[in-house]
Amino acid sequence: MSPSTTYSKSSATTAGRGYLNGSPLKSKSLASGVDGKAAGGMETLSLIEASKRLAAYTAVDQHVKPEHRIIGIGSGSTVPYVVDRIVQQGVELNAGRVFIPTGFQSRQLIVAAGLTLGDVDQYPTIDITIDGADEVDHNLNCVKGGGACHLREKVLAEAAHTFILVADYRKNVQFLGTNYLSGVPIEVVPFAYNKVLHNLHHSLGSPKAALRMAIKKAGPVVSDNGNFIIDAPFTQEQLADPYTVLAQIKMLTGVVEVGLFCKMAKAAYFGNEDGSVTVRWDDGRVEVVPSATSA
Repeated sequence: MSPSTTYSKSSATTAGRGYLNGSPLKSKSLASGVDGKAAGGMETLSLIEASKRLAAYTAVDQHVKPEHRIIGIGSGSTVPYVVDRIVQQGVELNAGRVFIPTGFQSRQLIVAAGLTLGDVDQYPTIDITIDGADEVDHNLNCVKGGGACHLREKVLAEAAHTFILVADYRKNVQFLGTNYLSGVPIEVVPFAYNKVLHNLHHSLGSPKAALRMAIKKAGPVVSDNGNFIIDAPFTQEQLADPYTVLAQIKMLTGVVEVGLFCKMAKAAYFGNEDGSVTVRWDDGRVEVVPSATSA
């Protein structure tokens, strides 16, 4: 049964296109360093960066409400735009909020924005968490962990009453393993990494699983938790049932967490090349928020 598609001209139509409540926005973006700035401090965004901002702004406009006081901030290249849009909601609204980071990057974003930093130890229940994704399938299962933050990301996703994904159009796929080919990220304790690799190669059907090596540093990537990361490629056929893959990997001794998030997200927002935003919901609905030029 294919999901239905609806076209909405809601108040979110202008979201992510430089508008807040229908008025043009003129503010310096926390994410501007991603793609550079033109003379005078004005941003110049590539198509992909503009798509990320579309998704993030629309998701914040639709889901981060005045009554939300504890907010989880995820990791990745789309998340700076999430923080931008939250800041644009105003000092008064954000004064009573606490923001929980999933890692070093999001912690720095929260601090740089002048928002109140908290910890999941203090706030084990979160109103809403917004996070990026490396790939999202038609059932809202997703691969996360390209930035090696998926353990903390999953803790905040599970702690949240509402978990929302934001990404650009490249991440919107029918089946996992379509565009993100690096493999399923797996956080492992250093002591057990070679044993886990052997399990993946010979028992779980990922013969190309490999320890993720660092760039500009000798040796492997080390997570914020002091662990190693394995990237385990699986075929589309295997990932058609991501929950089974997740369960099999998670049962291996030495595995801390797996970058497969199954049946966790309420909705996923994808910024498109034409300026529209595709919204996939957990009940199978697909909504398209038109671009400002076509509204």
